[in-house]
Amino acid sequence: MLDIAHELSRWLEEGREFAVATVVGVSGSAPRGLGAALAVDRDGTAMGSISGGCVEGAVYDLCTQVLEDRRSVVERFGYSDEDAFAVGLTCGGVIDILVTPVTVDAPVRAVFRSALTSAARNEPAALTQVIRGPAPFLGKSLLVRPDGTYEGSHGDGHATLDRTAAAQARALLEAGRTDTVELSEDGSLCPSGLTLLVATNMPAPRMIVFGAIDFAAALVRVGKFLGHHVTVCDARPVFATRARFPDADDIVVDWPHRYLRRTSTDARTVLCVLTHDAKFDVPLLLEALRMPAAYVGAMGSRRTHADRERRLREAGLGEQELARLRSPIGLDLGARTPEETALSIAAEIVAARHGATGIPLTVARTPIHRDAGQPAVPRTVRGIA
Repeated sequence: MLDIAHELSRWLEEGREFAVATVVGVSGSAPRGLGAALAVDRDGTAMGSISGGCVEGAVYDLCTQVLEDRRSVVERFGYSDEDAFAVGLTCGGVIDILVTPVTVDAPVRAVFRSALTSAARNEPAALTQVIRGPAPFLGKSLLVRPDGTYEGSHGDGHATLDRTAAAQARALLEAGRTDTVELSEDGSLCPSGLTLLVATNMPAPRMIVFGAIDFAAALVRVGKFLGHHVTVCDARPVFATRARFPDADDIVVDWPHRYLRRTSTDARTVLCVLTHDAKFDVPLLLEALRMPAAYVGAMGSRRTHADRERRLREAGLGEQELARLRSPIGLDLGARTPEETALSIAAEIVAARHGATGIPLTVARTPIHRDAGQPAVPRTVRGIA
């Protein structure tokens, strides 16, 4: 649902009633992951997507029915259903869909409003929804913020359950992951147990491009397309200009290693070193390979790479640190132009993020749609008193 936050926020401001269908379970080959959403209002207007077109029609009808019934439901679509071919899910996957009515008097409306406002502002927050459990709990939601505070409830009088759910949501928020969590307890609070979908919204991951060259301009455009907050850094003010990089979020004129030392990175940050000049590369990579980052790549020929590795070893980097460096940067696409080169770099970044091989799907024997490291079954948290 958070993926269509701007549009749904507008619907709430306009006072519309609508139903939201959210992907809460995926197995096999399915085109969209956990948290993807489709919303339908009382006038029949739809926005978003939950299957790339495979089952949109059936889910659209389910949304209109839920609006009339005013109660949340979970439905499964997939090859195990006798009507699977009729609704179009012929790609061999199974998806579970939670549909929640957001009427003017629905308790979840206030929680959704806060969650959508946070997402639209790109503020970190996690939205939890009950996707399996006793009927009175289904669809109940919490909005959890980074400091652990929350609003909403999974059920009146179940404060311990809410606190435990908030703690689990906060952990997933810190990791920037959307996942399912199963809660169970020893007493009578919820004998059947509950499964929650925890959808997280985090600020856009950073991409820092070092080296204000023509290849960098193309990479900035691709980085923005992939959803990154893109910074260009170069020590030469004549090259690091807004005119040359109109799509960049930030342009920094500074020595690359000095800027990297004083800026913030995390486990989602992408660092692309396009300077291929030892006086810039070596001090920069000494910093980069010792700090959190999802990807560190450096441009240059194989000869340049060999010389760079030698210099980095002499400067004190160990083999484990050097193993993080992707150089020469990018996948082997035969790229020549700046745009082709940017595409090869972006492809390697995406493959690294998902732990994929980067080889053609024609010869690959791995699943096309990976689970992004999410467990096949919900994790269990025990000991709710």
